Amino acid sequence: MTTYVLIHGAGDGGWSWHLVAAELRDRGHEVVAPDLPGDDESATLTDYTDAVIEAVGDRTDLVVVGHSFGGFTAPLVADRLAAGLLVLVAAMIPAPGESPDDWGRDTGCGEAVQAQAARDGGLTGNADPYVGFYHDVPRALAEEALSKERAHPSSTAMKEPWPLDAWPKVPTKVVLCGEDRCFPPDFLRGLAAERLGIVPDEIAAGHCVALSRPTELADLLESYR
Repeated sequence: MTTYVLIHGAGDGGWSWHLVAAELRDRGHEVVAPDLPGDDESATLTDYTDAVIEAVGDRTDLVVVGHSFGGFTAPLVADRLAAGLLVLVAAMIPAPGESPDDWGRDTGCGEAVQAQAARDGGLTGNADPYVGFYHDVPRALAEEALSKERAHPSSTAMKEPWPLDAWPKVPTKVVLCGEDRCFPPDFLRGLAAERLGIVPDEIAAGHCVALSRPTELADLLESYR
């Protein structure tokens, strides 16, 4: 039995994975989707990693999945637990020594968002969360997600250099969302090639794919096993 370790992104909690978790449990797997520390400005990337590892306990046969900002935490977890597989879903891909605060500038994400917004009439990067993030999520579910928003990550973690010297020696997959209005698909495709030498798999979904396309995402995760 595989254990899927699902790591949420900024502002989220483990609840953001609940539909995918249900899909995976129905297929006979165990799922760990913890809430990482929130409302704690002293919390570090190591604290987030420790929280996941504590939640995993002595489980084995691990697939570690990180969404969005979870791309900074998931490789640290996969490295320390010697996971069998690491999957990045619409996720930031850090470089050694790079802080989350510097990631956007280093990768050119901001410019990519502006360029895509110019093409789509301002949908990409839109400040309205129902437009920029939850445009393909059922409204009631999107409202519930927003009601659960948390102060995560901390300013400390945002300034902290990513601590690994190199990408962990764990088989890695990248999933990009073809309708993502946070990380434009062409941008993330290029970043995955540049930093990891990986051609991503694609889902026709927005950034919050775990809520809008949970079955399709679970199918893809299962195909990797």
